[in-house]
Order: sequence, then structure tokens, then C-alpha cells
Amino acid sequence: MSLTKYKNALPLLRIPFSVYLMPVFWFGLSALREPFSPWRAVGVFVVLHLLAYPASNGYNSYYDRDEGSIGGLRTPPKVSPELLHLVWLFDALAVLGGWLLSPVFAGLVAVYLLVSKAYSYEGIRLKKYPLLSTAVVVVFQGAYTFLMTQVGVGADWGRLLAPDNLLLALVSSLFLAGSYPLTQVYQHAEDARRGDRTLSLRLGIRGTFVFAGLALAAGAGLLAYTYLRRHELSHLLLFLVATGPVVWLFGRWAWAVWQDEAAANFDRTMRMNQVSSLCMSLAFALMLLF
Repeated sequence: MSLTKYKNALPLLRIPFSVYLMPVFWFGLSALREPFSPWRAVGVFVVLHLLAYPASNGYNSYYDRDEGSIGGLRTPPKVSPELLHLVWLFDALAVLGGWLLSPVFAGLVAVYLLVSKAYSYEGIRLKKYPLLSTAVVVVFQGAYTFLMTQVGVGADWGRLLAPDNLLLALVSSLFLAGSYPLTQVYQHAEDARRGDRTLSLRLGIRGTFVFAGLALAAGAGLLAYTYLRRHELSHLLLFLVATGPVVWLFGRWAWAVWQDEAAANFDRTMRMNQVSSLCMSLAFALMLLF
């Protein structure tokens, strides 16, 4: 067994790329009105962002065997059996870490990991079905993770199932519905080669931007309604200010794509992911202080 092979496979877990999913974590925490343990929150972050998400990324890479750029990696290394070993290790550590927080949280993490396997596994490969794969990602990386985060920090069922909390969970899925197709927009040739009819591929490049804009606008509208319903005007204002750069960048990118579809490339996609993730994470994290 060569440690070098494992070291070479490690980048395909794309741990830094998992940071782009942080907004849902912070969003889930910011929605809780009751105090929670910061240490439990740290534990949830480690389980999700340093173990579960990388395991899902690695498993997806194992079956995709991408030859071009993928999220977080401009030139991904070749897939090897060692990658799958790392995936199983991270899976086990994620469930074990979740169990240390609570058995229910561990069960939710296990379900998430199983669904992510079904998304990529060649015998099932939900990814090749545009609507089904989008629904799976939107639900499980959105509302499901939002609620799973709250379970991890010890929120009770009354809080979880409160109408306003469920509305915010829906918001997280709407935001995912807008952002997910954008992550596919530069991979049309690669996806078509594998036979994966992704939503972005079906919509086309311009259609992807229209769909994303509508979903993000719907999410923002529902978020505004829910914050006003919860009498959290300060949270709404904070969100609007913090996400101003995201709106500007998205509009500028869409304009560039309308002039030349080649602008829907890896670099611009990663920049959009970085800016939107950091701005939204900052907004939701700051809400914990107010």
C-alpha cells in the first residue's frame, strides 16, 4: 500500500470546495432563536464540511472520471482505487462523528451519504435524469441539510417543525435550485459525453441563467416574507446588504454570457461560487450576533 497513491487521490475529495456549501450551515443556525452549544455547532461543521461532503465529492469523482475542470479543481488527477478507500473512510468517520453528537443526527448523515451515492453510482446514477437529480440535490443539500444542521446542534422537534422554520428550509432549497444548475453550465460537453442529461444541459446556457435568476429571486422573496413574519427586519436588511455583490456579479456574468456564451466557463463559475458562498455565509453568521 503506497501512501503516495492516497496523497494523489486526496485532492479529488475537494475539501476546499465544500466551503461553498457553508451558507446552508450558517442559515440553519441563524434561524434558531434558542441558544445552542457552539461546540456542537463546530462538531456539525466538521462532520458535514470536512467529512460528509468530501466523501460525496470523492465518490462522484470516482464514477464521473472527469477529464476536464470540475468544481474546485481546474485539472483533476486521474481516479484510482485509493480514492474509493478514502471515501469509505470519510463516510465512516462522518457517521461516527455524527453519532457522538446524537444518534438521530448520525442517521440523517448516513441517509445523506446513501443518497449521494445513488446520485453518482453507475448502477443507479440519478445524475443522468435532469429533473430527478436536480430535485435530489435541491432537497438534500438545501432543506434537508438546513434541518439536519439544527438537529445536530440539539434543536427540538417543535422548533424544527415550526412553520416559519420550514419556510426558511424551503428558502434554502430555492437558493440551491438557483445555484446548482450554474455549477453545471461549463460542463455541458463533459456531461453529454458521459450521457448525463443534466438540467443545465437541457436548459441550455442562456436558459440556465434564466432559471437560476427566477429560482434565486423566488428564494429571496420568500426569505423576505419569512423574516418580516418573524419580525426580523434587521436580518433582512443584513441579507440584502451582504448579498449585493452577489446580485451585481450574477447580473454582470449573465450579461457577458448573453454577448458570448463562452463566458460560461470554469473561472467565472468558480468566482460566482466563491463570492456567493462568502457573502451569504457572512450574512447568516452575522445574524447570530443580532
